Amino acid sequence: MDVYKVRKFGDAVEGNRYPGRGIVVGQSCDGTKAVIAYFIMGRSENSRNRVFVERDGAVFTEPFDVSKLEDPSLIIYAAVRTFGDHLIVTNGDQTDTVYDGLAEGKSFYEALESRCFEPDAPNFTPRISAEAVFGSGSFRYRMSILKSADAEGSACNRFGYDYAPVAGLGHFIHTYEHDGNPLPTFQGEPERVEIPDDIDAFTSEIWDALDADNKISLYVRYTDLASGAVESRLINKN
Repeated sequence: MDVYKVRKFGDAVEGNRYPGRGIVVGQSCDGTKAVIAYFIMGRSENSRNRVFVERDGAVFTEPFDVSKLEDPSLIIYAAVRTFGDHLIVTNGDQTDTVYDGLAEGKSFYEALESRCFEPDAPNFTPRISAEAVFGSGSFRYRMSILKSADAEGSACNRFGYDYAPVAGLGHFIHTYEHDGNPLPTFQGEPERVEIPDDIDAFTSEIWDALDADNKISLYVRYTDLASGAVESRLINKN
């Protein structure tokens, strides 16, 4: 087994109808840009009734049809926020937990100590989170997954990963291994995927690779490490 193998994003999700929600963080091939991507998928009508909205550099999930909104507690949240030199992306309201923690002087991991997996038995959906920290024309990034220790949700296991950026390499973490009832939690370390230089190419690659029935929204952001200029793409199925 080649532990350093890097796959195209499409190959990483090939044949997987339901990886759930997913985060990719890494560096463009030419080494000039920090890259993050976040997508959501859904099986229920309530989950599919969502869109991404970008406001003032932050990204929020919002209901597509407010009249059909049922339980907003786990599906409506800020997905991407910025605190100083920190870019935060998560699959739930722990985005705000990290933001508030950083404001209190806590680290990314310290802020997440107050959270665990989602209370959606029997799935116990893991909380996946990432942050990119910028400075002096470079950046570093880390990822976290908080998941149930067993099928009963009796305890929370916490995994953190700190990465040195490598040109063309991204790390991909998602909530579920594949479709199922209950949904099986993601296993192992974040997967290694290729990050192209072109934001439109990467956006299309991710969107086209996700299952047509279950994909909902995608957000991709490229940050120029020299100038700080941000370029983003947002796709909503609705």
